[in-house]
Amino acid sequence: MTAGGLPQPLPDWMTAAPVGRLFAALAAGGAEVRFVGGCVRDALLGLEPADIDLATPEPPETVMRRLAAAKLKAIPTGIEHGTVTAVVPPLVAQITTLRRDVATDGRHAEVAFAADGSEASWAADAVRRDFTVNALSAGPDGRLHDYTEGRADLAAGRIRFIGVPEQRVAEDYLRVLRFFRFHGRFARGTPDPASLAACRAATGELHRLSGERIRDELLKILALPNASEVLALMQDSGVLPVLLPGAGFDAARFMRLLTLQAQIAAAGGIEPEVWPRLALLLPAGQADAVADRLKLSNAQRLRLQGLLEPLPLDWAAVGDDEAFGLALYRHGAERCRDHVLLAALADPARDALAAQRLAMAASWRRPVFPLRGADVLALGLSPSPTISLLLRDIETWWAAAGFRPDREACLLHLRGLVRDGNEAEAGALADPAAEGRQKRS
Repeated sequence: MTAGGLPQPLPDWMTAAPVGRLFAALAAGGAEVRFVGGCVRDALLGLEPADIDLATPEPPETVMRRLAAAKLKAIPTGIEHGTVTAVVPPLVAQITTLRRDVATDGRHAEVAFAADGSEASWAADAVRRDFTVNALSAGPDGRLHDYTEGRADLAAGRIRFIGVPEQRVAEDYLRVLRFFRFHGRFARGTPDPASLAACRAATGELHRLSGERIRDELLKILALPNASEVLALMQDSGVLPVLLPGAGFDAARFMRLLTLQAQIAAAGGIEPEVWPRLALLLPAGQADAVADRLKLSNAQRLRLQGLLEPLPLDWAAVGDDEAFGLALYRHGAERCRDHVLLAALADPARDALAAQRLAMAASWRRPVFPLRGADVLALGLSPSPTISLLLRDIETWWAAAGFRPDREACLLHLRGLVRDGNEAEAGALADPAAEGRQKRS
């Protein structure tokens, strides 16, 4: 093991009062408590961690009692695997008992808890993790414990599995996707050859992973600023075709999308989203199959369907204020944004207009049609399907006029339609042949 310390002064999140309360509660029995995993890695990089994880040699039942004694909320989120969630507002932290793997099946692990808090127990807990950079631990004073040379790998921009890569991957095949994600986030240069070879060799086992687990990792990969480079690596390794059968990765087009998204975000527009990136990988007609495989929500499924089904809106109409406003009204801001973003990829000369229209869509508020069914009934018409048809006709006229006609103008147009309709009906009664023509029409 190599030791050392985190950069001083320690980051604010490490010394915050809720963290201090949590450490005090867990150490009440004299057991050692440490920060572990990603939060230690992020502290070395000067990043704010997404999650705070702690470890202790005490069993989860004891952890629950210590938190209750300190009047802190404890949730047994994964108590069979030794994990308890502590809530010390605004802090939410995972606390896990030191453990070692007894058996694994490529998706789940059967674990045994450490018998004591010896250095050997801490080391055993560290080497069961996936990557060297995720196996670091640190005390509340910042003293660092490194059993796998993770600090050196982090400094070198290198992501590698702990121990034998094939063994680490076989313990949980999701680690294949995690390797590409962590390589994209933290690595510099070419990937570790042994780790990449282990991922390539495991492609035939990825079908065993649940759709939810694949979805969560894949969306995180797509969200990376350098997602194009990571996807190219996944494509070359045979991983991407297994995750998304039929996927077509066009590196140049994908890079264009990332660049355009970044430019729009820098100009104060919408932040980059993953759904256009996912859609760019898929052929038309694959939205439902991918949504089923990745267990997408109904809203996510509809978003993907909209991205893969082109709008009846050509680029000339995108450049027309009234035509684009009408498209926003008919199809919604989100779908129009997606359409403009993907359509702009065909030509860099479209970038400026795309940015303008995306900003317009981001600030757009749907106009409120000023008439209701009661306005039609007030003119003496009886309730019938005709009411809806009249309202739809007037709404179409109002929208085509750029939503400018006010309520009085819409009422005037309504009276004209009703008058014309009554005159046509009266004429049909006077001329049976006309009535027949009206029915046929």
